Amino acid sequence: MSSLPNCPACQSEYTYEDGSLLICPECAHEWNLESESEHSEDKRIVKDANGNVLNDGDSVTVIKDLKVKGSSSVIKIGTRVKNIRLVDGDHDIDCKIDSFGAMKLKSEFVKKI
Repeated sequence: MSSLPNCPACQSEYTYEDGSLLICPECAHEWNLESESEHSEDKRIVKDANGNVLNDGDSVTVIKDLKVKGSSSVIKIGTRVKNIRLVDGDHDIDCKIDSFGAMKLKSEFVKKI
């Protein structure tokens, strides 16, 4: 039994590998297995401190006093942040905090409202 995936064009199970390509003998469709895995990993799930799934446009509350790097100011516990935007990287959330400005936050320090 083959562990290769079915053809994405015609769903044929008779695919075979030729170098880095997968080929379907029934419809002659060729595709790269690496591109298949990239599409399945595009959807990244970001969760808050309580395990709730966060989406773009959600409102969150800061659950811990956060020191701002390069400044003497602090973002206080309970600060509400509206209209968050999820981004890739170490800091998951890109937002604008009232009376402070643009900021990047980690999802582990916020909870969904």
